[in-house]
Amino acid sequence: MHRYIWLVPLLPLAGAAINGLLGRKLRFSEKLIGGIAVGSIAVAFLITVAAVYSYAFSSNAMWPQTYVTSQDGAFNFTWIPGGAVRLTQGSQEPLALKLREEAAAKRAARSQEQRQQPIPGGSEETRGSVLDVEWSYQLDALSSIFMLIVTGVGLCIFVFATGYMRGDAGFYRFFAYMGLFMFSMLVLVMGSNFLMMFVGWEGVGLCSYLLIGYYFDRQEAANASRKAFITNRVGDFGFALAIFGVVATFGTTQYTDVFGQAATFQLEPLGHWGLLSWMALGLFIGACGKSAQLPLHVWLPDAMAGPTPVSALIHAATMVTAGLYMVTRTNVIFQHSQTMMMVVALVGAATALFAATIGITQNDIKKVLAYSTVSQLGFMFMACGVGAFVIGIFHVMTHAFFKALMFLGAGSVIHGMHHEQDMRRMGNLRKYMPYTYLTFLAGWLAICGIIPFSGFWSKDEILWNAASTRYIPVGWIVWIVGTIAATCTAFYMTRLVAMTFWGKEKFLNGHDHTVEHEVHNHDHETPEHHTHIPHESPPSMWVPLAVLAVLATVGGFVGISTAFTGGKHIGGRMNIVNFMDPIIWNPTTRHFGHEEILDSAGRPVEGTREARAEVVTAETEATEVASPYGEEGFNLAHVAESKLHSETATEWLFILISLLVAGIGIGLGFFFYVKDTRLPDIWAARLRPLYQASYNKYWVDEFFGWAVTRRVMDAARGVFAFDSKVIDGGVNGSAWLTRLSSRITGGIDQYFVDGVVNAIAAFIVRLMSPLFRAAQTGFAQNYALVMVLGLVAAVALFFGADIARAVKSVFAFGL
Repeated sequence: MHRYIWLVPLLPLAGAAINGLLGRKLRFSEKLIGGIAVGSIAVAFLITVAAVYSYAFSSNAMWPQTYVTSQDGAFNFTWIPGGAVRLTQGSQEPLALKLREEAAAKRAARSQEQRQQPIPGGSEETRGSVLDVEWSYQLDALSSIFMLIVTGVGLCIFVFATGYMRGDAGFYRFFAYMGLFMFSMLVLVMGSNFLMMFVGWEGVGLCSYLLIGYYFDRQEAANASRKAFITNRVGDFGFALAIFGVVATFGTTQYTDVFGQAATFQLEPLGHWGLLSWMALGLFIGACGKSAQLPLHVWLPDAMAGPTPVSALIHAATMVTAGLYMVTRTNVIFQHSQTMMMVVALVGAATALFAATIGITQNDIKKVLAYSTVSQLGFMFMACGVGAFVIGIFHVMTHAFFKALMFLGAGSVIHGMHHEQDMRRMGNLRKYMPYTYLTFLAGWLAICGIIPFSGFWSKDEILWNAASTRYIPVGWIVWIVGTIAATCTAFYMTRLVAMTFWGKEKFLNGHDHTVEHEVHNHDHETPEHHTHIPHESPPSMWVPLAVLAVLATVGGFVGISTAFTGGKHIGGRMNIVNFMDPIIWNPTTRHFGHEEILDSAGRPVEGTREARAEVVTAETEATEVASPYGEEGFNLAHVAESKLHSETATEWLFILISLLVAGIGIGLGFFFYVKDTRLPDIWAARLRPLYQASYNKYWVDEFFGWAVTRRVMDAARGVFAFDSKVIDGGVNGSAWLTRLSSRITGGIDQYFVDGVVNAIAAFIVRLMSPLFRAAQTGFAQNYALVMVLGLVAAVALFFGADIARAVKSVFAFGL
């Protein structure tokens, strides 16, 4: 069944095309539009499940090998026949080895005369390759997980949207955009090369722009969509440069070929900056833009101006995790650069804490979830930066469950509250919306990291790997920052639940401005409100919530910590760590996989047993000595292990700390917003500067407005002034000179040349006209006389000499 994965992206595209092109023209009903959209995603999800089962769990499973549709002709065509390219970057040996072998084979097959001619790419002096980019799809552990997330969670959100968007005038347009987004996202995660990833990357960016600005008649939505689009262009520029570097270095964009060559490059320890470090930097800039990491995070909170299902699908579960997909897919490049690994970890940690502190003071329910998303994305990058790429993807999966659940739950609340989003106007909604409340609780406990909910398993593993990492020397700093961010997360999410579902029913009263409210001056307007009694959402909305609640509860069991299982990852391929192992490069063994010895395509390396023995020896030595990059520096987990004399006990210590900080955050949130609701006002007044800084998002938008937007506008004014004064001045000046010279030449022509000509003509006229007038007598005999005289003159002119000789001869004869 895995041979039919090409249908997975095609179905959402077909649904989008039908709804977008025919929905309005043929006046499709909302049921028909929803049926087409949901049906296309549902079938794509079923095909995905069948394909993943066929690939990984059937009797003829291909796992751990990578399946590409072009290898058996299932789906493939040459998309860009680039032809021969010259390799201008990279180490000659690892890059040219395969090309030399191919050139030698071609040379052996040629005639004796042809062998004398060089083959491009075959010489050591000139390296080249054939760049034929194919459009084909790849199925491996990473793409399998993302396909299941995109189609599975996407199906729940599509079903929810059919109820949430009911009655909207652009119903057909909304689902056309959503279907186009699903196609782009699936191309991004299923493509077999960098250019297909880039097509999907730009496609989801376009769809995000369209869906954020779905309510284009609202200025807020229009501004937010432009902000998201422009901010992402900054990241996309870095990504594009990285792709250029890949082509110039490896001569191909195909993943398996690029990663196979990249694995042979030398490691670049901390302080060393080589070619792969530059590539990793470009890729990471792209990831920061798409996944809203500092300093390119500013677009995501404003993206909440779009419909809530858009926030759940694009800005929580799928598109914003594209950066994590790209970093994990290219982990072999990142792991070659210890400097970039540290950059990824520190940026992720800073983003996690930065966004978490902002989430504490926001009052818009969707804005709180938006900053929570930015913070959780930071946790994912933390995991990648400390070398735990699989755990990062594990958190992507669990986050997709509980964050999509909470965004849809927020949408249900907004729907039930008649489009009210301010949590200060809510309260005790559990009485009116029991299904929404119970399902939201599952997401809340999951994101807080309470065992056994899914968020606990992934977040705890991130913090443990940060404390015990051998990849970077500052793992202990990452752990401290991550632990503080986790505490803040538990606090502000408890605040959200308390203000929304617990406490007093504030929507029944007038809008009272509390001290916390009055701390800032730029808040929402306070119109006179009509009292609306909240109501539970229809089944089309709460049933998807129930499905996601189940996943948020039990979804983490696919990655149970080894502390609970005796030091082993149980479950075989059903365990996400075991399942994804073949795609992670091991810098110690310089092969892919930790449990097996594989190449970039997932194939076992020759001499597996001997190689495995070498792996065990190398990993044992690495454990006893240092990281793959050399000295590892201070390691918090190792210090604790030296005191406890047990790795399992050490891991349990960090588990207890993780649970403790989650409990502290929840306890503080309950104490502030349930037990004594005066405390938020008191502490907001006491910590007024900090509160204002957090509420105003540390004025980052204002800073960018001053440092970037206004400076760009100043530059634009300067360019306009230069163009209008200098360029246009020069052009206009040359035009003036041309007009002046034309006037001068016109005057010369008119008054001098024409004057001379006219004067001569007048002189001739005055001199000759009397003669001619005198000759014109009107008498025929005068004209006849003139004719005779003219004839005589003509005869004399032509025959005068002959006549004179004749006369002379006559007179001479007579004499």
